[in-house]
Amino acid sequence: MAEFRSLLEKRIQKAEAELKRLQVFHEFVDAALLEKGFRGEVAKPVSPPPTPPDVAPATPVEQEGTVPLKMVTGELLATLYVGEDSMRVALAEDKEFNVNTPPFMTFFVDRVLTKMREKDQEAARTGEIAPDKVLSYNIARDGDTVREITILNVTSDRSRELKSAIRWTLERMWEKVSMKAS
Repeated sequence: MAEFRSLLEKRIQKAEAELKRLQVFHEFVDAALLEKGFRGEVAKPVSPPPTPPDVAPATPVEQEGTVPLKMVTGELLATLYVGEDSMRVALAEDKEFNVNTPPFMTFFVDRVLTKMREKDQEAARTGEIAPDKVLSYNIARDGDTVREITILNVTSDRSRELKSAIRWTLERMWEKVSMKAS
């Protein structure tokens, strides 16, 4: 019983930390929606509100590992922040990745992220995973320009697949943009 009690306490602490992170994300989305409502279009990504000292950082992924995503030429496409069960992709500031440039929506969003989420939703329906463990994602945009992608509830076996899909997608997008510019 003592071990079970200890396990419950750990799960409660983890759930409380997750709730606090979700509340910060919720405030961030509210702020972005407010700004979008007043301006018609978000001029730049909205910074999340300052995190109180007793709340876990909104992006715990930065504490785990930072991976630069580069082209074969060494050119930086994005920085990937990988956490225990989350990822944040901060796209290179010197590049513009348009949400409408293939294969972003057709491959990455529709065939990778959406399929993973649908698979998790089915697993949650059958009780294989908890409903709060379903993969979710948010794409922060400045108009049609993708600025950041946040993916929550990433399992360790999906981490490598997502990293490869992100790099491949960004490389193809940048190649298309570079070809048009030349």
